[in-house]
Amino acid sequence: MVAISGEAARRRANAAEDPPNQRSPKEGAQDADPAAPARQSSIGLVTDSAAATQARRLLDGAVEALPEGRLVEQLAGGGALRVKLGIDPTAPDIHLGHVVVLDKLRAFQDAGHMVVLIIGDYTARVGDPSGRAAERPVLTEPQIAANAQTFQEQAFKVLDPDRTEVRRNSEWLQMGSDELFRLVRLFTVARLLEREEFSRRMEAGEPISILELLYPVLQGYDSVAVEADIEVGGTDQKFNLLFGRDVQDAFGQSAQSILTMPILPGTDGVRRMSKSLGNYVGVTDAPEDMFGKLMSVPDAAMGEYYRLLLGDRLDSDRHPGEAKRELARRLVGRFHGVDAAAASEERFDQLHVRREIPEEVGEAVVEASGPNGSVHLPALLAEHFGLSRSEARRLIDQGGVRIGGKVLEAGRFDLPATELDGEVLQVGKRRHKRLRVAQSG
Repeated sequence: MVAISGEAARRRANAAEDPPNQRSPKEGAQDADPAAPARQSSIGLVTDSAAATQARRLLDGAVEALPEGRLVEQLAGGGALRVKLGIDPTAPDIHLGHVVVLDKLRAFQDAGHMVVLIIGDYTARVGDPSGRAAERPVLTEPQIAANAQTFQEQAFKVLDPDRTEVRRNSEWLQMGSDELFRLVRLFTVARLLEREEFSRRMEAGEPISILELLYPVLQGYDSVAVEADIEVGGTDQKFNLLFGRDVQDAFGQSAQSILTMPILPGTDGVRRMSKSLGNYVGVTDAPEDMFGKLMSVPDAAMGEYYRLLLGDRLDSDRHPGEAKRELARRLVGRFHGVDAAAASEERFDQLHVRREIPEEVGEAVVEASGPNGSVHLPALLAEHFGLSRSEARRLIDQGGVRIGGKVLEAGRFDLPATELDGEVLQVGKRRHKRLRVAQSG
């Protein structure tokens, strides 16, 4: 992993501070940080035909590459390109939706290029409105720092650390008001309001904060600071990626090309995969949880999962259940190993096919604290399964709770302790506890 000091990064970014009418490209080159590593290539000069072949391979699975033909020109130069991805650490874990983009970055690394992974610890305080109807909640600095560290560690489950330069944009965005004013004066509100999300919210009479308007400017300045040649992101990031070209151009840099990737639907098959929506599969999920979640993906979404995560085409004649099993086996095997994948499949069959109780079940000690020695089940579920009491009541009413293999009747929230002692309590499809009633006295 390549790391550059915050001071060196700041000097590099400050070298591009003045608008283009106040400095020439040659002056910018003279101002460059002498301590910064030179761009050395392990690729060598390539012919146009070789560049076109490499570009087709790198663009496989992408939605758009803009400007058209620009990537081929960049590859034909023969140098190792700097490929940027910016991620705001608003959640601690990487899920399979992130993997779609990370896999594309890994393809660039395998072709000899350098990935610049920008952890947006500063822009996370602003909030990216992409695909959102309102400004997202702002996290505390300790939350952002913890999420950033976890995200970086998990990214290396996909990326090659030796071809990854990790940066945090607080290195250059933690600027004074004079610097910020010099930056924002280069762009107009009219240009920023061209963003589709902002236009929709204006038409609906919904508020847009000044901070949200600043977000594309700040993200674009990231590209200036790291001298990005290419920026990769989801299709929802297209405006931000293109605006990054505007910011680089304003600072006299050669504008990056952009590459947009499809957005993976969540396990509901409808909305984008997101931890906040509860429809995600995390790369650090326990193997049995990952397997079970993937088996729950709707049949209609399987084609996208195969294409985006496996790089394969789904056989339309194949039974959906078998296709899901292969998907689950391959992804669990990728992140946890083939033995874990086999064990997860066996546990899935035990619980959902043979409907057997697992051999190893954790124990929950309960007290008969209710009237006539009863146990209040919503309180029990809240304590041992991490649910709220209202969630527990709703789950019981929906038939999602079993005791001793039998579905608990709707509205039955209190049971005699004698009916619970030694029985297995099942919540949902994958969570179990063997109940032991505490002895009084």
